[in-house]
Amino acid sequence: MEAGLLWFCNWSTLGVCAALKLPQIYAQLAARSARGISLPSLLLELVGFLIFFRYQCYYGNPLLTYLEYPILIVQDIILLLFVFHFNGNLRQALPYAVVYPSSI
Repeated sequence: MEAGLLWFCNWSTLGVCAALKLPQIYAQLAARSARGISLPSLLLELVGFLIFFRYQCYYGNPLLTYLEYPILIVQDIILLLFVFHFNGNLRQALPYAVVYPSSI
């Protein structure tokens, strides 16, 4: 019983995290605008996810305990690139594309 509940909780968390940013990405694509998305808060969220992910990797914790963070990081990076694209600042995305993967 407990193992089944734990399995359900793990996979439902992953499923929710996989779809967490999709409505925001879809709304941004549909509006063709980055209006309403705060770049500083998006960057802060991304840095927090990266720090936690790095912490978990460093201490060798089992992947299932933090698998939602790589999913959220990818979604945040996609959202960040769309923000830069719709603001006309896609060239500014290059430093972020170089710095963040190297920090993982």
